[in-house]
Amino acid sequence: MLTEGFEQQVLVLLPRLRRFAIGLAGSPADGDDLCQMTLERALTRRDQWQEGTRLDSWMYRIMRNIFVDEKRSGARRAQTFVDAEAGLLVGSDGAQESVVELSNVDRAMQQLPEDQREAVLLVMVEGYAYKEAAEIVGCPVGTLNSRLVRGRDALLTLLEDAA
Repeated sequence: MLTEGFEQQVLVLLPRLRRFAIGLAGSPADGDDLCQMTLERALTRRDQWQEGTRLDSWMYRIMRNIFVDEKRSGARRAQTFVDAEAGLLVGSDGAQESVVELSNVDRAMQQLPEDQREAVLLVMVEGYAYKEAAEIVGCPVGTLNSRLVRGRDALLTLLEDAA
């Protein structure tokens, strides 16, 4: 049975989970699907979460496992770099440069290998400590650090080339 505390904690995590899901999946639509699958699995397996442990890390692990499973099964849909709705914002408030820059970052992130993209998303976007991010991904801290450094360097190179 769900406790109100559990439900409330999940609601608080939703924006972070969605941001991570979009970063992994590469598009808002696929990210939303991944987030929904994560929520469904977390709610149906609520009894597997141990009180007193970090709910966010538990849910990130669920999301990552679903993402890997979906990728392996080939069930993922084709990805686009920019959502169709993004075109509605161009020219509306003078933020064209921001939209273009975000699009460049999105494209560059999607060019990174999956392990590097995960490390960059968890540490640089979500703000996890190296140890926590390594636990979520399931690798030693040194490996995560290496992935992060390579991913960050590759991202900077890709963004410089796009400029």
